[in-house]
Amino acid sequence: MKEQEIVAAVRRTAGLEDAGHAADATRATLTVLGQRLAGGEPGDLAGQLPAGIKEALPETGEGASFGVEEFYRRVMDAEGHGCTQDGAREHARAVVAALKAGVSEGEFDDLAQQLPADYRDDLLSTAPVNEHR
Repeated sequence: MKEQEIVAAVRRTAGLEDAGHAADATRATLTVLGQRLAGGEPGDLAGQLPAGIKEALPETGEGASFGVEEFYRRVMDAEGHGCTQDGAREHARAVVAALKAGVSEGEFDDLAQQLPADYRDDLLSTAPVNEHR
């Protein structure tokens, strides 16, 4: 996928008004995801993403340990735009849905394997956001 396709998918799924906000949400989510993933996984994921957004991921991840609610708080802080934690949750899920469509199944599975159950049940879920509250 091209950067504009990913950003358009995030914009559409999250219901964001402009592409700039969707791009910021995408970068914020990838930045925090890069903190959470360990070893070479962020670099592997970046290798399947287009220039312009892959730079949000480090080559090597810290594997920081924090829960999914902290993940959303960090996305909220990184995103800006007066984003709320609930908004960050919607945006991050839209980004993950775009990633799932834009990277290989094996790469997405590798990403999912590094995340604990609360992430898999919420962030990686394709169910509507309101079904997880």
